[in-house]
Amino acid sequence: MAKPGKHKPRRTCIGCREVDAKRTLTRIVRTAEGVVVDPHGKLNGRGAYLHENRSCWEKGLDGRLAHALKTKLSAEEIAHLTAYIEEQTQSLSAHGEDLSKN
Repeated sequence: MAKPGKHKPRRTCIGCREVDAKRTLTRIVRTAEGVVVDPHGKLNGRGAYLHENRSCWEKGLDGRLAHALKTKLSAEEIAHLTAYIEEQTQSLSAHGEDLSKN
């Protein structure tokens, strides 16, 4: 009998509602200090996941993220998250990756 492969955690993107491997999504977490991006997925706190593409982030920042994290996002947090995805999309497009996946 074949041994099953190692379990790969799956999470749902709150932007497009698509289930994907945890490692392919970006985790955003609500901490005592506020809402931050958790690039390693290890911070304590309530988390939510988004694909690294503009459409998922726009939907997330339009209210879904605040709802998932059970908090209200401050203007500063929204600006920080927007700057993060801008930086990521510029970096990905500079490397020739397709950002229109979702």
